Amino acid sequence: MAGVLLDIADARVELDRPPNAGALLVLTHGAGGGVDTADLLAIRDAAVAAGIAIARVLQPYRVAGRRTPPAPTPQDAAWLPVVAALRRRRGFARVPLVVGGRSNGARVACRTATASGAAAVVALAFPLHPPGRPEKSRLAELDAAGCPTLVVQGDRDPFGMPPAGADREVLVVPGADHSLARGLATTAAAVVAFVTSPVVRARV
Repeated sequence: MAGVLLDIADARVELDRPPNAGALLVLTHGAGGGVDTADLLAIRDAAVAAGIAIARVLQPYRVAGRRTPPAPTPQDAAWLPVVAALRRRRGFARVPLVVGGRSNGARVACRTATASGAAAVVALAFPLHPPGRPEKSRLAELDAAGCPTLVVQGDRDPFGMPPAGADREVLVVPGADHSLARGLATTAAAVVAFVTSPVVRARV
């Protein structure tokens, strides 16, 4: 099934929706990137094949042509109406909502998971700290998700390696850097398994 392009709350959303989707996965991009990175596309293909609806969200600042995201508070405020609008679409209200993204997008998803009503979070290449600056930890943002979280991190990522936790699984991709361009099949399979897992389905 071909995806549809939607304009929602100043964001641009590419929604791929298989028949009778059993979950809704909403993913967004890194700070200066878009929604057509290799990892997001691999996850899209695997998700649709597994009966998961997936929305890839180009955030408003990127739609406006800016490469640098706004501060966390306005960025989060722009993200939440997009997720809420997708949730209101027919057939999505009663399936698990999983939010996530890569890099800066993962930070947004973690910070807003509770407010968005997400059942779980997928954090791709979570930037635990700026390269070479481990003292500038963003672990508090990852912890703020407050729900089951899957982190997918390359073992060569200069932004650090997040720790596993009671509600957090960390999949380490050998040979991958911050782009997660290696191990695409592994990443996509892990995300699908997580979204369809009993621990996520139980949180509808």
